[in-house]
Amino acid sequence: MTDPAPHILVVDDHRDIRDLIGRYLTKNGFRVTTAENAAVARKAMKAAAIDLVVLDIMMPGEDGLSFCRHVRESGETPVILLTAMAEDTDRVVGLEIGADDYVTKPFNPRELLARIRAVLRRTQAVPKARDPLSARKLAFDRFVLDVGRRELVDETGVGSPLSTAEFQLLAAFLKRPNMVLSRDQLMDLTSGRTPQVFDRSIDNQVSRLRKKIEHDPKAPQLIKTVWGGGYMFAADVTEMDA
Repeated sequence: MTDPAPHILVVDDHRDIRDLIGRYLTKNGFRVTTAENAAVARKAMKAAAIDLVVLDIMMPGEDGLSFCRHVRESGETPVILLTAMAEDTDRVVGLEIGADDYVTKPFNPRELLARIRAVLRRTQAVPKARDPLSARKLAFDRFVLDVGRRELVDETGVGSPLSTAEFQLLAAFLKRPNMVLSRDQLMDLTSGRTPQVFDRSIDNQVSRLRKKIEHDPKAPQLIKTVWGGGYMFAADVTEMDA
């Protein structure tokens, strides 16, 4: 039995754009669901497994940036933004909150198709999480991570603040304990491929995170370096009741 075609969710308040993208992607072998706003898109993501979201930034009601943040916080579904030429600031913000790529309007459908395929190739190469993180609290070593509050608490009850980058990196590790993750894969799981991201930025984030969770950051036992490979989170992770 062959794998089903990737399922793309197209979110845009302009019907002609939704229909154009939908027809073109269907013609090229994708399954497509369309949504005219974020509310409909949220329902679509609950109703079916979505492999990638094509998302317009400027929409009435909840805008694309807010919905992109929701997608990133609730899972790892990749997002490609549709932006207008004048939306440079919004485009940068979108990339910073986790969008994987963007296409500027007016766009050539072939370019959008190429970017969709590129993002899917990259993200599908990332090892899948062993289990969905249904619990809101994750215990490891001497720490508990409250996913909802983005709070890291040690065994004495003392909390450590986490930046957005540190939280995303730690969450990526906790979902894939004892799996080797390359720098490229960690970039895909955290900040996406923003213009500012480069290999050393992941090293710097790992270094900062080690200072918060390792007994001795210079001899790390939790986040281990795998030479020629990347990093591995070498600890058991337990889901706790909220």
